[in-house]
Amino acid sequence: MPSESPLTVGLLVAEVHHRLAAAGIPQPLREARLLVERVGGIPRSHQLTRPEAGVEAAVAARVRAAAARRAGREPLAYILGRREFWGLEFEVGPEVLIPRPETEGLVERALALLAARRHAPLRLLDIGTGSGCLLTTLLVHLPRAFGVGTDLSWPALTLARRNLQRHGVLARAGLVCTRWAEALAGPFDLVVSNPPYVASGEMAWLEPEVHHEPRLALEAGPEGLDAYRAILQDLPRLLAADGLALVELGCGRGSAVAGLARDVGLEVVEIRPDLAGIPRVMVLRAAQR
Repeated sequence: MPSESPLTVGLLVAEVHHRLAAAGIPQPLREARLLVERVGGIPRSHQLTRPEAGVEAAVAARVRAAAARRAGREPLAYILGRREFWGLEFEVGPEVLIPRPETEGLVERALALLAARRHAPLRLLDIGTGSGCLLTTLLVHLPRAFGVGTDLSWPALTLARRNLQRHGVLARAGLVCTRWAEALAGPFDLVVSNPPYVASGEMAWLEPEVHHEPRLALEAGPEGLDAYRAILQDLPRLLAADGLALVELGCGRGSAVAGLARDVGLEVVEIRPDLAGIPRVMVLRAAQR
């Protein structure tokens, strides 16, 4: 019997590409090359210049196992165990929501609004911190600030702590297990939050990958407003006199959230769109009397 042809880098990439394409993964070749690089340890340059090079059986097994997970529509970030956010790399896992590019708008606007106070000893609060990407990034860029992150999930807080430590800001942070900000008292100079905002009836419409993420970080009641109600009602007692709160908006939630904010004595300073033109970041402060 003829011997089986040895597995090469090119053949492994083609095999993974075919499997991901058959599973309906967008950009299957890009993801195939990424899995071969990150999981198999074969650099992209090596894949392109030496496709005929052999692949060890153990390497192939790791890549194939990762490809099987991705073909099952598990998010790529969970398979790789990391995700970039605002130029920093964060550990992620199924205990936390995967950081998304639109959430970077919260960081961008917060840093712009605090530009004149960048070196001040600010007090920050991240409600529903998850991976800690918002809290960590703000502390990296505000070198004298102290921040608190809250989450109802102990596993999420454990992961957030590792991210804070990874980026050298753990000494200027505290993590509290609580529902939103119930266990806290102010004042805070800046409050940020990317709360759950998917309505219960919308959950079934989400992409398959999203169903691997924690439901607690996604679903927010029949109107998608439950988390906003809870967070907004606490802001008047949490904000410093000149403090600001920035919350991420779900698509189509702007008017409803603005109404909830005004009902509890908050002023809507501005609503900023994301790159797709969707209203995404709402800036709030205590209403001036």
